[in-house]
Amino acid sequence: MNEQKQQPLFQKDFTLVVIGQIISLFGNAILRFALPLYILTLSGSAALFGIVSATSFLPMIIMSPIGGIIADRVNKQRIMVVLDFFTSGLILAYILISDNVSSPVLPVVILMMALYGIQGAYSPSVQASLPLLAKEEQLVTANAVVNLVQSFSGLLGPVIGGMLYAAYGLFPILTVSVFCFFFAAVMELFIRIPHQPRNDRRGVFAIVKSDLSDSARFILKERPILAKAIVLICGFNLFLSSMLVIGLPVLVTQYLGMSEQLYGISQGALAAGGLAGGILAGVLGKKLDIRRSYMLLLICAIGIIPMGLTLFLHIPAFGSYLVITAVSFIIMVCATLFSVQMLAFAQSQTPVELTGKVLSFLMAISMCAQPVGQALYGVLFEQFIDLPWIVVLGSAGISAIIAVYSKTTFKMIETRPVSSEKVYEV
Repeated sequence: MNEQKQQPLFQKDFTLVVIGQIISLFGNAILRFALPLYILTLSGSAALFGIVSATSFLPMIIMSPIGGIIADRVNKQRIMVVLDFFTSGLILAYILISDNVSSPVLPVVILMMALYGIQGAYSPSVQASLPLLAKEEQLVTANAVVNLVQSFSGLLGPVIGGMLYAAYGLFPILTVSVFCFFFAAVMELFIRIPHQPRNDRRGVFAIVKSDLSDSARFILKERPILAKAIVLICGFNLFLSSMLVIGLPVLVTQYLGMSEQLYGISQGALAAGGLAGGILAGVLGKKLDIRRSYMLLLICAIGIIPMGLTLFLHIPAFGSYLVITAVSFIIMVCATLFSVQMLAFAQSQTPVELTGKVLSFLMAISMCAQPVGQALYGVLFEQFIDLPWIVVLGSAGISAIIAVYSKTTFKMIETRPVSSEKVYEV
């Protein structure tokens, strides 16, 4: 008890990481809201919107494992600072050249791809720093705090972004984000994260190959439950997460004809759900049982059904909008609770020297299904633009099957103390 009082979670460095995340993620949130909406507004095509979203997501998948390898070998604080400064400069460069290009869509796509790639390289540093800044028994709470910050930024970003976009267009959003990333980088200059330099004179490609091989071997041989869980998460990302990413803007702005402000509020509801889920995860802490997490996936799948039924029954547009927004909130609460548990579980099972690359490897694998799903749902929503309930209810059915099937995998997790540490076995 005295030791815990002497080392609270919110020490200076962890607090600075949280504050830096608030500022940086807010800039990220308004961009992720505005740029896809800008493309959808320009093109009016759900299929193009889905393909562009899928293409933009690919750099994140590629850069996540690379970012994890770098996070295990380079000072994590320096990675955060450099990438936030670089992102600020990149957006400023886009502002300066955007008026001199003939096609407005292509530069936005390039900017989105760059931003997703940077985020893929950035996130592993944050996740890998948590075990260094928090004790093992604080990991669930620490991850819940970071998720809460992400959700809070995601809540304000779409709401404020929606108002700015509807009133002034894309330019003020880009300007605000430049300052957000710049100030986040300045804040991160004062963070001190423990780092042990490695003496490794191998070439870059040899290091990447070796580290990816180490990550795969650790997951497949030593923690096979992680491999099984990540396959299930891939299926869920393919059929449910991708449907929400593409479906929300298409349904709200095109099918229901709602304004950008209302779409911003619906996106804010997703973030509010993440905020509520993060708070719940922090409050519940050790009371959360990873073996019952399949129930959260099942609730997410069932939650999609009311969304499809409102479209099938042709409820008035604003009524359908309210149902979709409420359902999005509930789904995100459960999804965040699930994500926090899985992340803390993976962190607790991974040696510190492998944390960055293993977590980023898991994240990259889990995200692989998203580009496929986003492109697929873009085409489906365009083909069934007059009958979108078919797509929504189909997503709910397949996701429910995956959730029920996942029960077997999560029930296989057993714990027992070994050398005062928890070891999870299949």
